[in-house]
Amino acid sequence: MWYKPAPIFLMISCAVTMTVPGQDLSILVERSDVQRALGYVDAHRTETAAFLATIGGIISPSGAEHERARAVAARMRQIGLRDVVVDEQPNVMGVLPGRSGKALVFVATLDDLATVAENQRMAKAPPRVDGARVVGPGTNTSLTSAAILAAAQALIEAGIQPEHDLVFAAVAQEETGLVGMKALFAQWRDRAVAFVDVLGDGRSISYGAIGIHWWKVVAEGPPGHTLGGGLPNVNQGIGRAVDRILQLPHPTQHRDARTRINIAQIHSGAVFNHKPATGWFSLDVRSMEGDVIEAIEGEVREILVRVSEETQTRLAMEPYQLTPGGQIEGMRESALVLSAVAVSRFVLDEEPRLGDSGSSNMNVAIGAGFPAIGLGGSRGGARGQPEEWADIDAMLRTAKHVLLLGLSMR
Repeated sequence: MWYKPAPIFLMISCAVTMTVPGQDLSILVERSDVQRALGYVDAHRTETAAFLATIGGIISPSGAEHERARAVAARMRQIGLRDVVVDEQPNVMGVLPGRSGKALVFVATLDDLATVAENQRMAKAPPRVDGARVVGPGTNTSLTSAAILAAAQALIEAGIQPEHDLVFAAVAQEETGLVGMKALFAQWRDRAVAFVDVLGDGRSISYGAIGIHWWKVVAEGPPGHTLGGGLPNVNQGIGRAVDRILQLPHPTQHRDARTRINIAQIHSGAVFNHKPATGWFSLDVRSMEGDVIEAIEGEVREILVRVSEETQTRLAMEPYQLTPGGQIEGMRESALVLSAVAVSRFVLDEEPRLGDSGSSNMNVAIGAGFPAIGLGGSRGGARGQPEEWADIDAMLRTAKHVLLLGLSMR
């Protein structure tokens, strides 16, 4: 469901209020304990890089992250986080207790693409530290888990108690429907002031979410040998439907909402001389406006009904992955966003890019009208390739961003 109501924002904004985020941050970073924590991040560069190499080398395609989850949980316990659990997703969570009884939830991604897992299986050696990089398949995405735990360890070693509980979570099945994030959100929404999806060091900050709906359009019809006659034929139904769907006017009419329609995969048949009994094609619909997505999907269904009648085949939409999106009124000026901007300026010494069309774990919270942001930025390079690598300096900047944002929220 999509939300854009001012009353919801007004209600939740009270939970994340601050005075002047930039001014508060200046005072915060002058504290001796905060300086110790920031220094700890730098001083333990080698330790953090080694941990990244360890978890990056664990094969963890989406849905099979259990071994990596156990390794992350062991690290959480080692550095002193409380209430460490691995749930059935398997998400991994640990808590640094605060004073307020509320929680700020930092989210990293635990799973990898299937291509990364294949590269890991083919690799001749595990990931290694090479100068300013950790090199090897599985290191790029795992940088986020290593970074949030580096922040947690620094806070613990500096003896700092934050205002809110800081929850450090590495969530599973991000690549296959945001399954882990949905479970995490359901568990923490009643206590959380906000969710922060950690994707990088804060060079970009997303405060709104684009909706992305993936459908599998399945076609069925009578099979038969070529000599048995040409029609009806599943492929005629598929072809006619694809042509009409791609002519829908919404991407042009709603260009400002980043509306897109794409058909990328078409599958049917196995041999030259037989009509297939089944086939399917992919449908990717996305927009920043929920009602536009609904309108497109309604018109697609009408097209499928008409084409089914015309070609005597059956076509139906099956949901594959429905990623929620939405905009929360006033979020751009919220304390959460302004605080993240102030931290980015301090950590990066540059102005971050702001956007309202994020697509990541944060979409689950935003789609439910709940405050969340995504911290973007480069993590390294060659993700999904055999030569994948992670940037150690970027990892430490990410850790510092998490550390300071966790202390900034009031």
